Amino acid sequence: MELTTPALLFSAISLLLLAYTNRFLALANLVRSIKPLYLQSKERRLLAQIENLKKRIFLIRNMQGFGILSFFCCVLCMFLLYYDLNIIAEYVFGVSLLLLMVSLFLSFREIQISANALRIDLSDLEGLTENKTK
Repeated sequence: MELTTPALLFSAISLLLLAYTNRFLALANLVRSIKPLYLQSKERRLLAQIENLKKRIFLIRNMQGFGILSFFCCVLCMFLLYYDLNIIAEYVFGVSLLLLMVSLFLSFREIQISANALRIDLSDLEGLTENKTK
């Protein structure tokens, strides 16, 4: 393995972490906007949305954590390759790839939860659209 092999992951992991951070910030803003609405109305639907957001924030935090660990292992691999510790570097690179896979799986799961939340929100409108078409 050459030094450029783990270096290829640098841009991918960096962009992934940026996307995760953007998702986290969007959720944080959503929580900040829903909380006062819930405190004012005490609607169960809003409480369910807040619970959903808490799950998604937990997943995003872990996505970021595994992505950062993957990035760290990638850098460590490059360091080991620089010092001609090739066998250890290959194992560290493998760990880096596994951590990245875990991060991507968590991202997939978060997207599923997000899509389900949107489906639930849109289900309220199904009755309205059926009445308009009749």
